[in-house]
Amino acid sequence: MNKINYGRVILGGLVAGVVLNIGEFLLNAVVLAEQMKAFNVEHNFKEPGTSFMVMAVVLTFVLGIVMVWLYASIRPRFGAGVKTAIIASLFAWFCLYFYMGMFFAVLFGISTATCILTMVWGLVEYAVASIAGAWLYKE
Repeated sequence: MNKINYGRVILGGLVAGVVLNIGEFLLNAVVLAEQMKAFNVEHNFKEPGTSFMVMAVVLTFVLGIVMVWLYASIRPRFGAGVKTAIIASLFAWFCLYFYMGMFFAVLFGISTATCILTMVWGLVEYAVASIAGAWLYKE
């Protein structure tokens, strides 16, 4: 009961990473595509290249693994299941979407509507990813 099954953490984490990568692609390349292009032009940023995309995908898989590891770590205290997976997702969401999102919103003057959209998107995306990864985790 007190040992973490790291093989299952990686398996569940990779599944969570797939969900996260799909969600991030849909958000950034579909839902916010026009806004992202306008933002890059406005701030004189280059379009992200291949090396950025590879890094983003790999780090998102790592995030999925970390989320399932967190689920496995808190599972003895909160019990197995969806509630615990959502608690684990909230930690990741707060650290990445909320904390960094607020910094970027203030720094770059991102609109309130866009902030709310991305925060809610991330909340749902992270919860679904964590639940999917936790579903595969067994001790």
